[in-house]
Amino acid sequence: MKIAVDFDGTLVEHKYPEIGAKKLFAFETLRELQKRGDFLILWTYRSGRLLDEAVEFCRKNGVEFYAVNKNYPEEEFDETQMSRKIDADVYIDDRNVEFLGEIDWSEICKKLNVGTMNEADYGTPKKKSFLGSLFGK
Repeated sequence: MKIAVDFDGTLVEHKYPEIGAKKLFAFETLRELQKRGDFLILWTYRSGRLLDEAVEFCRKNGVEFYAVNKNYPEEEFDETQMSRKIDADVYIDDRNVEFLGEIDWSEICKKLNVGTMNEADYGTPKKKSFLGSLFGK
């Protein structure tokens, strides 16, 4: 499966142009997806030096992407010949309607059949959203 993943607000807290703190289970999930053979594409607004910093941050956290802001590594982008949208089976982005700015990587694990990620295993309790506290999610 090809999975396009955003960086700011998705893999890390949104602090653009700085790099925010890692999101709970984000890199663990991506490493598991890579182990099972999925192709990961970093799909981000970042470019130039800021993009290089994000790619290096991911590399230091054990994730190497199949492609970065491209459909495949060798692609040469030509706006007269192709769309800027990445061709992927799944898009993981904090701006997705389902997440509305709050990514829950343990839920992503379930949806992509990666296994389970348990907060207790990592020593960081999950914060409940306002609506989650009202509806028990």
